[in-house]
Amino acid sequence: MNSDAKVLLLYVQGLPDSATDRPLGELARKLDMKGRAYQQAKKQLTEHGYFHEWRSQGDGGRWTTEQLLSSTPLTRDEAGAVRAKLSPEAGQLARPEQQSCPPPPPGAQGPAVGEPASRPVGGYEPEEEHDEENSPPNPPSEPKPKPQPQPQLKPNPESEDGPAPDPDTTATPRQLARAERVLLSLRHSRRELLLGVGEARALAGKAARWLERGVTESDLRHALLAEPPKEGVRSAFGFLGHRLTHKCPVPAAPAAPPEPPPPPVRALIVCTGTGTDAEEHLFRPLGDETECAECRRATAYASWMVDTDTYDFPADMTWRQRVVAVAKADALRGRTA
Repeated sequence: MNSDAKVLLLYVQGLPDSATDRPLGELARKLDMKGRAYQQAKKQLTEHGYFHEWRSQGDGGRWTTEQLLSSTPLTRDEAGAVRAKLSPEAGQLARPEQQSCPPPPPGAQGPAVGEPASRPVGGYEPEEEHDEENSPPNPPSEPKPKPQPQPQLKPNPESEDGPAPDPDTTATPRQLARAERVLLSLRHSRRELLLGVGEARALAGKAARWLERGVTESDLRHALLAEPPKEGVRSAFGFLGHRLTHKCPVPAAPAAPPEPPPPPVRALIVCTGTGTDAEEHLFRPLGDETECAECRRATAYASWMVDTDTYDFPADMTWRQRVVAVAKADALRGRTA
């Protein structure tokens, strides 16, 4: 049985005796279980022998539905014996209103044909989804009124098909469809990993993260089937959700940007700052300069010597820089060295 059927069975078993006469559908609604989810849980409880239901027509032409939910599986004959034991005279489950209200006299009874009226069961109105079960099998033909247009309601994925999808996923619809297909295929390899469509849709977002990180569908299926627990899987939805979350591969680190290429090596050129009398020498320029660093320093110092009319030199100035500086200073003064 799926988790909805198990939860509904445990919930009803834990109710006090005063609440056991309520319809099963009304108890399911207290668990926010309705629509297709309730119908599927009810069907599985019936198939496994936990839930039995009888319909009968009373003297007034009204149809009643009796329900029996047991804590252990019962065959149809065993359930009938329990039903007869609870109410030997009427052959059905006793109802409070049946014990307190005598049947109406023959003259006051309504006709056994026509539109069936609703009948309270245990002080509660029947469920809407069971209206077709409480009506006669072959009601008389009557002209049907023209159906009124009903507003289109957006289906609730949690109540209809199972848990809601993961809202945090950024996967594309195609990736979600691939992930859902992988999850639904697991039951072919291991029966205990059977998922409903709604459960697979809710886990598709977590499975799609694996596909986003480069994992193939085959590798994802292998990762979910590998190393099964020795004690078995109690809940396929819980087991797969835990494995998808905690074994998801770490995303690859972004590649470091490439290092910029080294600047091109310039060719050696002849320094133009030594003048015609000095020996030529080569240097490697960094930009568009035509003088080496020493000559540029000498040129700057020559301008300072002309402005200050001095021949003082710094202590760290080489002899070559001093000769060039004096030559440049004399050239600026209009004299030859």
